[in-house]
Amino acid sequence: MASFPVINMQKLNGEERAATMDQIRDACENWGFFEILNHGIPHDFMDTVERLTKEHYKKCMEQRFKELVTSKALEGLQAEVTDMDWESTFHLRHLPQSNIAEVPDLSDEYRKVMKEFALKLEKLAEELLDLLCENLGLEKGYLKKAFYGAKGPTFGTKVANYPPCPTPDKIKGLRAHTDAGGIILLLQDAQVSGLQLLKDGEWVDVPPLRHSIVINLGDQLEVITNGKYKSVEHRVIAQTDGARMSIASFYNPGSDAVIYPAPALLEKEAEDEKKNVYPKFVFEDYMQLYAGLKFQAKEPRFEAMKARETTAPIATA
Repeated sequence: MASFPVINMQKLNGEERAATMDQIRDACENWGFFEILNHGIPHDFMDTVERLTKEHYKKCMEQRFKELVTSKALEGLQAEVTDMDWESTFHLRHLPQSNIAEVPDLSDEYRKVMKEFALKLEKLAEELLDLLCENLGLEKGYLKKAFYGAKGPTFGTKVANYPPCPTPDKIKGLRAHTDAGGIILLLQDAQVSGLQLLKDGEWVDVPPLRHSIVINLGDQLEVITNGKYKSVEHRVIAQTDGARMSIASFYNPGSDAVIYPAPALLEKEAEDEKKNVYPKFVFEDYMQLYAGLKFQAKEPRFEAMKARETTAPIATA
């Protein structure tokens, strides 16, 4: 099997641009995941984000997680647990409106740094979407525009810690799923592994690389590209040694954005009349469906949206 795609973004600025764009295209078509280096976010800043996140977990969340483990009797599991994950999390919302000021227990420094990190990731997400547009033959800005609802895109961060687990064969850090949204940018622990994706029927490790950002594509990009790019199932394996940090930021459509395959891509596929066309829907409707079906296959979700589309067509401006 080919090795996991790691892309040096600096090479986009020189004579290796075409080869690098080809790497990105291949990763989007065949992996749904890739890891980027030299992405423009300073290394010392990323180190600060990691340090503050780990300090926050130790100070404010570690004891709570231990109490949860005790209350749910997760310490000496004999049977497999399929309705819970071995993770400790909190969520931040950035767009359309930030909630960072309201999230309890964060230090002033951590709030400030996470706000700045979100701005850097938002810019990077939009740059990446334009690179995808270029590879797809769509006009620059098409994907950003497609994600735009009345108030712009939705953007938020899930901060997770995966503590050492005594029975990793009985419980997952995070059960297998695809991501519902648009493009996901992950700062993961550089020491402790655990993230895996499903490729050709096998679980493949996403390698921990210091100062990299892992990119993966969500269900909405699969719909907009009419399946040319795929969202891919992934999971987190709990580890017996070491706590794993994960900061995943989700650049998603606005809740009222209408999502549908890009007409320019459908025109290119017109000669293949048997090609299945993905559904058209309002993003919020998809998220409501996803909430109850996150850990199930994505295809029935698409079929359900398609069935809904035929009974209640959606107008687009």
